[in-house]
Amino acid sequence: MSVSALNRAPDPVTPHVTPRNRRRPDIEGLRAVAALLIAVYHIWFGTVSGGVDVFLLLTGFLITGSLVRAMERDGRVDLAAFWTKLVKRLFPAGAVVLGAVLLMAHAYFPRSQWTAVIDDVWAAALYYGNWHLALGSVDYMAENSAASPVQHFWSLAVQGQFYLLWPVLIGVAGLLAVRLGRTVRRGAAVAVGAVFALSFAYSLWITSTEPVWAYFDTGARLWELALGGLLALFVHRVDLPGWARAAAGWAGLVALVLCGFVIGDSLPYPGYASLWPTLAALLIILAGAGRAENGRLSANRLLCARPLTWLGGHAYTLFLWHWPVLVLHLELTGQDRPTLGGGFLVLGVSFAAALATSWLVDGGVVRATRRLRTPVWSLAAGILFVVPVLVAGSLWGQSIERDRQLRTELSSNPLAYPGAAVHLDQDLARNLPALPIYPDTTTVARDTINQTRECNALINQPEVVSCEFGDVRSDYTIALVGSSHVRHWFQALETLADQHGWRLVTMTKNACQFSAHEQRYRGAEFPECTQWNDNVMAALEDLEPDTVFTLGSLTSVRTGPDEHVPEGFVERWRQLDDRGVDVVAVRDTPRFSFRVPDCTDRNHRSECSEPRSNSMAAQAPYEELTDVPPNTRFLDMTNYLCQDEVCHGVIGNQLVYYDTNHFSYSFSQSLAMVMEPYFLAAAGRAPEAELTLAEAALPLQEAAQEQGNQS
Repeated sequence: MSVSALNRAPDPVTPHVTPRNRRRPDIEGLRAVAALLIAVYHIWFGTVSGGVDVFLLLTGFLITGSLVRAMERDGRVDLAAFWTKLVKRLFPAGAVVLGAVLLMAHAYFPRSQWTAVIDDVWAAALYYGNWHLALGSVDYMAENSAASPVQHFWSLAVQGQFYLLWPVLIGVAGLLAVRLGRTVRRGAAVAVGAVFALSFAYSLWITSTEPVWAYFDTGARLWELALGGLLALFVHRVDLPGWARAAAGWAGLVALVLCGFVIGDSLPYPGYASLWPTLAALLIILAGAGRAENGRLSANRLLCARPLTWLGGHAYTLFLWHWPVLVLHLELTGQDRPTLGGGFLVLGVSFAAALATSWLVDGGVVRATRRLRTPVWSLAAGILFVVPVLVAGSLWGQSIERDRQLRTELSSNPLAYPGAAVHLDQDLARNLPALPIYPDTTTVARDTINQTRECNALINQPEVVSCEFGDVRSDYTIALVGSSHVRHWFQALETLADQHGWRLVTMTKNACQFSAHEQRYRGAEFPECTQWNDNVMAALEDLEPDTVFTLGSLTSVRTGPDEHVPEGFVERWRQLDDRGVDVVAVRDTPRFSFRVPDCTDRNHRSECSEPRSNSMAAQAPYEELTDVPPNTRFLDMTNYLCQDEVCHGVIGNQLVYYDTNHFSYSFSQSLAMVMEPYFLAAAGRAPEAELTLAEAALPLQEAAQEQGNQS
């Protein structure tokens, strides 16, 4: 499944939670249109539809009106009743879908996605899914992750956080207004207006600086809910003439339908772009306000049609189901986007599942507990569904962990899991038994990233994040400097440092090459990388390392095989030469067009290979350079990653990559033995004076061989 095809999270649908909807059937019809647009744009176009903004505005409109009327009627907001009723209405349907997703993932998804699905389901069930996705969206090392079947729950998390905040805000604002001799409505207007202004300003700023994070950020979305709240407080004053009502309704409806085509993925979102769908919905709501009936040819009369109002009543469950059904369809078909017929199949299955869930929840649970009106019973009715989902996810996670530990025990035999070292012994390579792949694909990404997570600068960090390993008092220091394609050699170098008593210092940053030239990230300028490079040079001046280990070339698969040596690389090496620092520049590694762990779970390991020419040049591009400074030596380990012009995803029973192009921690460690003599030669170290890894491993190999003979 293509991540780029599903990199936009789906839009939220506000469930039917207030009787206000019955007096405005056009709002129910608007909900139906927005839900259909969400499904259509996601299924066939893979872009935003503006539905997220429409439904957030509707949530603010309906909830604010309900809370203010309660304050005006009772003088207070019954928080317990408000929250528990929401739990009773929202939790059961959501839990049914989350439980189905767990079963679906276990039956049809590759093992490599299981842990991520469990984590996502927990986040969705506990309503922090938007922050969970926001953190993942800015994690460069998780960029190649598959689309989550529950990532659409992020919008429900935003609404859930709104439901916690809004009754408190309206209640406090109303009480203060009454004490100051003002009306509850005026106090609410001041509070909601302040939230709108602050959130909108924040949304514009964060969207311009961190657009991917802003998409999921509650603070960047809160203004849309607040705009709906302001509309609820003042809509009773609006009574447009007939021609203006008709014009506003049709303008709003047409603008909403065209929103996905006009905006798509071309503009940073939400920011200014989200004004389009929110103002479109605002026009539709204003067109239906007032005492006059909707004209026969008005857009609001169309929205009151019975099929649309019926669909609006099932919009919540349709929203819950359409995304996991789409993800499952793409998983089973191997497509990036459904065909026309496949899309209608997704819609049909989603409708059927939505109706069944509505019947189960509204026709079963809600009706059966209708007489149980106390907050405790309402809360229990909702939690009754969520707890089994959380327990199932926890038990599944424990099972995965037990399997991971078993594979770890098996991998302790170097003859069974030699990794890259399999190429050192032809007999071993020919007779290697086919054992379960190590590391376990379910946890390899997490385990690999976590090993150096605290020693690595993130995308927006210009500061150097440095860690030391090995013998910190050694008279020989290696500095590991560069991007994630330098970072994934860490385990190999750490093993060498431990064996030879060296000091290893890491200075890495996601997506940022160790280069003297400016760089770009996701098509935009990358000033944090430039600043980081300057800071690294200052840190190296203080550190005075003997050798800097960094990249000697750069491979690519997105734009075809374009392995090259950026000019900024050579300039950096020359600057280090002026300081008397040696450079070991390693050739970049292959890049695959698919996630290797997913491939090994779906197919035989022999099928998880690609031609070397897909991402690498016929010969190392640095061999053609004529201006290499004398301090620089090159290291090319390609022959241990690719044989007969084919690069493999599994070598020596070890998973080589945890995604499309980064080594797993275990395979990186196995590279230490094969790269040791090359590194010693490149770094000018005397191998005869030190015990090599191959010599150190002989007793262990002999013991393993003897154990194998006995068994």
